[in-house]
Amino acid sequence: MKFSTVKSFDVDVNWAAETVLPIEFRGQEYELEARAYQGEEIAHQAMVLINRGVGADRNATALVRVHSGCVTGDIFHSLKCDCYPQLQAALEQVVKTPNGVLIYLPYHEGRGIGLVDKIRAYALQDKGVDTVDANIQVGAPIDAREYDLAAHILFDLGFNEVRLMTNNPAKMEALRALGIKVVERIEVVTPINKFNKRYIETKRARMAHKL
Repeated sequence: MKFSTVKSFDVDVNWAAETVLPIEFRGQEYELEARAYQGEEIAHQAMVLINRGVGADRNATALVRVHSGCVTGDIFHSLKCDCYPQLQAALEQVVKTPNGVLIYLPYHEGRGIGLVDKIRAYALQDKGVDTVDANIQVGAPIDAREYDLAAHILFDLGFNEVRLMTNNPAKMEALRALGIKVVERIEVVTPINKFNKRYIETKRARMAHKL
């Protein structure tokens, strides 16, 4: 077991475990470097998958996806959001790109409000409330996510300059404010279905996502 501490922004972030993780993705086998990180709060943990690449390609600008954990989407493939197809689209790029990085943040569940409040908000959405107003009605922020841990991870990996896979300009600007140079934003295009159509439209109209 390895242990390191990254110190910046007056916060200590530790990574205490790494391994080689063999995965099956769309019928192919890949071996990725995997690291687990621990933030200041016990619930703030992250899983990182890294495709180091070979030869001169190791110097390529990192292609990064910072993915907010979603139990309903990522695990159970819910059709009410676009989390699972976005995760799959990002992973497809990571496994074939030298310095491809997937940062998975489980504590970002429900845009940072947690699983219970997310399901409460889902119940309101079933009654016609959009995702923004549903969060407000359950007494939660519209978006409670912070990206300090993601920025620390990128610095620890030596990737302070990245190409970021996101449709969310706020995520890009948050990382920039933390010192990460985002040289390119890459859209993550996924299909729309009858269950997530309003969800995606709300992200576009009320949260300025580039969709």
